[in-house]
Amino acid sequence: MPPPHPATATAHSAGSSRRRPRCRGGMISVSCCRVAALASLLAAAAATAFLTFSLPSSPSVFTMKYAKELSVASSPPPPHPASPPPPSLSLPTPAKLAPPPPSSARPRKREPSYWRMAPDDALRYAKKEIMAAEPVVDDPDLHAPLFKNVSQFKRSYELMERILKVYIYQDGRRPIFHTPPLSGIYASEGWFMKLLKESRRFVVADAARAHLFYLPYSSQHLRLSLYVPESHNLRPLSVYLRNFVKGLAAKYPFWNRTRGADHFLVACHDWGPYTTTAHRDLRKNSIKALCNADSSEGIFVPGKDVSLPETTIRTPKRPLRYVGGLPVSRRRILAFFAGNVHGRVRPILLRHWGDGHDDDMRVYALLPGRVSRRMNYIQHMKNSRFCLCPMGYEVNSPRIVEALYYECVPVIIADNFVLPFSDVLDWTAFSVVVAEKDIPDLKKILQGISLRRYVAMHDCVKRLQRHFLWHERPIRYDLFHMILHSIWLSRVNHVELHE
Repeated sequence: MPPPHPATATAHSAGSSRRRPRCRGGMISVSCCRVAALASLLAAAAATAFLTFSLPSSPSVFTMKYAKELSVASSPPPPHPASPPPPSLSLPTPAKLAPPPPSSARPRKREPSYWRMAPDDALRYAKKEIMAAEPVVDDPDLHAPLFKNVSQFKRSYELMERILKVYIYQDGRRPIFHTPPLSGIYASEGWFMKLLKESRRFVVADAARAHLFYLPYSSQHLRLSLYVPESHNLRPLSVYLRNFVKGLAAKYPFWNRTRGADHFLVACHDWGPYTTTAHRDLRKNSIKALCNADSSEGIFVPGKDVSLPETTIRTPKRPLRYVGGLPVSRRRILAFFAGNVHGRVRPILLRHWGDGHDDDMRVYALLPGRVSRRMNYIQHMKNSRFCLCPMGYEVNSPRIVEALYYECVPVIIADNFVLPFSDVLDWTAFSVVVAEKDIPDLKKILQGISLRRYVAMHDCVKRLQRHFLWHERPIRYDLFHMILHSIWLSRVNHVELHE
């Protein structure tokens, strides 16, 4: 029996001189024996109940194992070798048991251990998986009409989340490197740099585990640091970036291993493509995410390089300020544009539709004061059905993403422009692309779109909006992940499969 509590023992010893038990020997020993016997019976009953309820009702390997142990423990000792063994009953062996009925549910595919795979092996596995992607029946996070192939997009995105690791070079002096610009029309390169550097999911410190290598430079800061105003000479910018890449190739083994095919950069300034021209492998092999995605100049390579959305961020602390629009029934203006008149397209647009020649086509150089006092630039976009996005000096325009922010169907006028994420998005579902030669027929083209068709396009714009938003902390399918996914998909598509 357990020892008495100290307080109880003290009280007993203190009162022993005054009160003594009437029976000292026999009655105490009998009581102890009874308590011990009762405890043994309770323990045996508990063990029997545990085995009764824990063993399954049908015979199995688990049942036979414990039944055999119980029979051995409770059986009498083996007889003398001279006497014959007594007959006994035995449970059926596992080989005689019937197999369990087949499950009607489809077995879930087992994913491999990606962290154990070599980087190139993981890319080859991802390529095969994307090519054999199972159809997506219903996904509330993805609107199928927005995508060329929503099943392949979803599978490639899932694999990116599970597999992709990026190594960021720490070399390079500030502000050209590691200093992200977060405001203005070139903010896309800065926001991507900021969010990737803060990522714990994708960034890896061990370069041997990386699938992609990031060159964290800013084309905007490169221009501000090295360009001589009015010199019209971009050579110092490309030479600087060339020397930086040569330094990486001499210091690390990773560039020489693929000649830069697994390296990428993100540049949003108009001069971004031209900063890569002095280094042959950087221009030909590396993945370039560029706002100036012009397929006619031979620098941007469709299918390998990535068209980067140009986003205007006015308040870095509130990047989603003013996002939203009006319903179709309240959009009274057919088409709207206001901006500086430069490049080859905007003067033609102003010549045909500017200066208030047509009340349905609100086309201005700079928004006049008499007009802006009644309705400012953002209000015009929110009240228009179509927002005109003509190219400027280069093919890219921040108005495309502005139109998506304010739920206005973008009308893109820029020949040779590779549209953002065109490898996965179906731009015909939510935009209108007009050739430069068709500017005189612009109103006729827009009026030819039926109301039913426009309502469907407007709904797609609202659903697409989430894929073009910056967040302080990235969320699934937002702009940061869409850019990274396009870079990842470019690398996966260009890896060679080995049988």
